[in-house]
Amino acid sequence: MKLLLAAVNAKYIHSNLAVYSMKAYCRAFADHIELAEYTINQQEDEILKDLYRKKPEILCFSCYIWNISFIKELIRNVKKILPDTVIWAGGPEVSYDAEQFLEEMPEVFGVMCGEGEETFRELTQYYVNLERNTEKGTELEKIDGIVFRKGKEIQKTAPRAILDMDTLVFPYQDMELFHHRIIYYESSRGCPFSCSYCLSSIDKKLRFRSTKLVKQELQFFLDNQVPQVKFVDRTFNCKKEHALEIWRYIQEHDNQVTNFHFEIAADLLTEEEIALIHTMRPGLIQLEIGVQSTNEDTIREIRRKTSFEKISQKVRQVQAGKNVHQHLDLIAGLPLEGYDSFRKSFDDVYGLRPQQLQLGFLKVLKGSYMYEKREEYGCVYKQREPYEVLSTNWLSYGEICRLKGIEDMVEVYYNSGQFTRTIEALEKEFSDAFAMYEALADFYEKKGYFGISHTRIRRYEILLEFLEEQGKEDLAYFRERMVFDLYARENLKTRPVWAGEQKLYKEQIQNFYRKEAEEPRLLRQYGGYQPRQLEKMTHLEVFTYDVLSQKREKGQYPVLFDYKERSPLTHDARVCAVEFEQRKEDV
Repeated sequence: MKLLLAAVNAKYIHSNLAVYSMKAYCRAFADHIELAEYTINQQEDEILKDLYRKKPEILCFSCYIWNISFIKELIRNVKKILPDTVIWAGGPEVSYDAEQFLEEMPEVFGVMCGEGEETFRELTQYYVNLERNTEKGTELEKIDGIVFRKGKEIQKTAPRAILDMDTLVFPYQDMELFHHRIIYYESSRGCPFSCSYCLSSIDKKLRFRSTKLVKQELQFFLDNQVPQVKFVDRTFNCKKEHALEIWRYIQEHDNQVTNFHFEIAADLLTEEEIALIHTMRPGLIQLEIGVQSTNEDTIREIRRKTSFEKISQKVRQVQAGKNVHQHLDLIAGLPLEGYDSFRKSFDDVYGLRPQQLQLGFLKVLKGSYMYEKREEYGCVYKQREPYEVLSTNWLSYGEICRLKGIEDMVEVYYNSGQFTRTIEALEKEFSDAFAMYEALADFYEKKGYFGISHTRIRRYEILLEFLEEQGKEDLAYFRERMVFDLYARENLKTRPVWAGEQKLYKEQIQNFYRKEAEEPRLLRQYGGYQPRQLEKMTHLEVFTYDVLSQKREKGQYPVLFDYKERSPLTHDARVCAVEFEQRKEDV
């Protein structure tokens, strides 16, 4: 008997924790179970050929909002080439309305609802016993948590009791399988909150894995120097003692390589937790914080219990340590929030200066409270996944389109981190940050620049076009800030045509590198290199504006970019001011 757990991920760098966890849990049947991971970017024929070669008797698909249409089409064709294969589905996208899914998909025999580990183990045992013609074991009707076909009828069994987290089997062994991929890990399941747009609000059964086991498993990642581990806990810090113990462990056992990502409620952070976070290596952890809206009426309506004032306070306290990447989220399309209200929410959150600001759009998910209230809220949304909102009583489709454009501009010019100093200067030319991104989006729309894959240099050129159209004075100042942003990220081989000339400073630059080679002051980690080598490995730019202090005072301001030392938060090169010796003609 051969059972195949198939996952179709959004990207190659992702992995599917669910199928690995189910396989690990069914270790008694390891010889019968295989895994296969694909992506929605692969050609369907490529996946079909692979499944045909594997020829599983039982094929189980893991279904999510991002892959369900792809998987439905895949299933229809799999059944044509493997007509005797029994197909099962599981995952959040089919658990809520399993009966309806089976009616729509006659090719599928059954659905595993909710947590899959124990359900899949019992199903595996059932099929193995069936193959062996063993009378022992369980009939399908006695397996909890499934919906399946029995003749022409669809039968549903009792709901599956939730698992004790400590019974789960650690799913990772051979880390070579996850080379260049994100590792997902969970130390808890369930959520203590009742946000109306989220399916986690349905299941209030919050439980934790014992920290003893968590520490052992985290040490495995540390020993293997995994680049990043993303905790999938819905609100990692909802239990202070649990969070503190895990954070202490990774701080004390830091391998100087692994980064840990946590989704947290910032307003729940305690002084003790923040103090501990401040002691961590820069880049050891990163925090994702869902703000969603700063409109108090909206927050109440979506059943969140947060205070933006408290969130702001905690975010700034974490920022004071200058060692943690913070990612803040907003959702457009929530009830009672129109365009102007969202503008305020945007400016409120943007003012906190997170490393990333994510603009999401409301998804009306079946089973959520938002779905129940969809008519009252006037929610018009896409019928196919991801069921994204098109308009509400407070937000028109035209306004949604404008916000989509603003989202693109924020992704390109803020979240990329490639235009930091340029955008900081440009913001001062507008009434608020939202107005700046709104104007940028309008410019892209007018010029037909949306939908085109632009190079990084082209993005700067478009920004210059925008500045010229806006009639901004002192374009030379903005060009210099762009040059700074460019060299902060990359030691360019080809200088952009709009960058200022540096030939005038050639002699002073060469003298600087000659002295650094003889007696290093700023480049001590480059010992033994010749001046020409130092000049190639780093970059020295002479600005006519004081870009480091952000003043518009003109003069001569040499800045060194050191690419051996980069910020773990921004990936920018270390920068420092340089003092040139006065030339005879300047005396």
